[in-house]
Amino acid sequence: MRFGPVSLDEALGGVVAHAVRRDGFVLKKGTLIGAAEVAALRSAGIATVTVALAEADDVGEDEAAGRIAGALAGPGLRLDPPFTGRCNLFATHAGVLVVDRAGIDALNRIDEAITFATLSAFAPVVAGEMVGTVKIIPYAAPGGAVERAVAAGTLIRVAPFVRRRVAVVSTLLPGLAPKVVDKTLRVTADRLEPAGAIIVRDLRVPHETAALAAAIAEACAAADLVLVFGASAIADRRDVIPAALEAAGGKVEHLGMPVDPGNLLMVGERAGVPVIGAPGCARSPKENGFDWVLVRLLAGLAVTRADMTGMGVGGLLMEIVSRPQPREGDLPVAAAPRLAGLVLAAGRSTRMGGPNKLTATLDGLPLVRHAAEAALKGGLAEVVVVTGHQAERIAATLDGLAVRLVHNPDFAEGLSTSLKAGIAALGDDVDGCVVLLGDMPRVGAELVRRLADAFDPGAGRHIVVPVADGRRGNPVLWGRRFFGELMKVAGDQGGRAVLAEAPEAVAEVPVEGDAVHLDLDTPEALAAAGGAPAG
Repeated sequence: MRFGPVSLDEALGGVVAHAVRRDGFVLKKGTLIGAAEVAALRSAGIATVTVALAEADDVGEDEAAGRIAGALAGPGLRLDPPFTGRCNLFATHAGVLVVDRAGIDALNRIDEAITFATLSAFAPVVAGEMVGTVKIIPYAAPGGAVERAVAAGTLIRVAPFVRRRVAVVSTLLPGLAPKVVDKTLRVTADRLEPAGAIIVRDLRVPHETAALAAAIAEACAAADLVLVFGASAIADRRDVIPAALEAAGGKVEHLGMPVDPGNLLMVGERAGVPVIGAPGCARSPKENGFDWVLVRLLAGLAVTRADMTGMGVGGLLMEIVSRPQPREGDLPVAAAPRLAGLVLAAGRSTRMGGPNKLTATLDGLPLVRHAAEAALKGGLAEVVVVTGHQAERIAATLDGLAVRLVHNPDFAEGLSTSLKAGIAALGDDVDGCVVLLGDMPRVGAELVRRLADAFDPGAGRHIVVPVADGRRGNPVLWGRRFFGELMKVAGDQGGRAVLAEAPEAVAEVPVEGDAVHLDLDTPEALAAAGGAPAG
């Protein structure tokens, strides 16, 4: 292909490479120059134009893109008509994208005029999703290069999901709450739903080899994929889950994977049915190595030892927040963390009506003062109170307390703005903060101390929450590791979504009574607690 500025006599049949503008005249980039365009250019006083002129064996950009894409596309794909040198490939059904990495690399080295880009190998896709694109860089490609690209043959396809019946086996130990297993089933069902797969067996057995071996055999007879969630992580090929699979007549293909989270995953099979020993992170909905293996097996693709060991590049999916330190005694004990209290007291009291609810009294003290005193007496290094609505009234109720007031001018936009204002006000030396709500006056200093005592980032306890009657409550202690995530929260919500996304970093502190759930945000709730409205 010839490219560059030429006289108008030479421009006929060329493609405008750069838009031409003069005194209201415009000739757009990509315009094919015919006799009318040449005449218009002359009338505008333009003598030369930069064009791309095809050589004898060149193939136009759209034809080249369409021919190459058609040759590369395998089952499960459709093509859009090529346009401006690009031809896009789309999945015709849900499944897993299978690509020939070496073949695609070789294709992209044929000629710089020809490029082919795809989604990541083994990406799960849905029907209608764009999975690849052929783009011709100039306005035409050399004919010989196009023929070599076409000769590459099929390099991309979508493997449909074929395994639809999944059995889940959970092992049990004392201390593993039934709600953990129930949540695991819900998370797993959500993972399977895009593949059209369902859980057909929910088996729960003691965490011991014989019982688990029997359950694996039963599960393999009922399903075409088996997932084993252990009450304890797999530490060795001789551990309970691998030993049970072999005792059931199965085989362990590989244990461990270079993907984090997801290291402690086992893949094997029994009687042709794949069996996954799930890592603990698979109980969380966040992406981890378990997802990488699961989608391939659901699509009927093999997962071999070579596949597993080849996942290391790109396998670090996130910073591992809960990685415990060496066993006690191996290292000196770290200094006590510096913890702050963060009292949120900026709300408008819309449900209470009338004066600010936080100035209502209970046991002779304003509600917000109860919260501030709990933080102060709980041994925290500093206490910050975030104000907003009627800030002066809130400040007056805290007179004489050693607290620092931070005003949130955006309090009307919801709770998240107060949370972010408070975190932004904390010093760099703060390792964590206990977030207290100003309308929860029954939270006492003893609970604050218990939360602080349970906080241990070195052991993976970055977030500490109280639990009463099986339900989590407030206040919550957040480690600095999660301050960045909390600063992204929006609207009238706190850190609930962040909490749900980091189950591996949460420590629960059991408590008695209803203090961690009791918020006095209505006149009825205040009266029932024996409080008096603000004057």
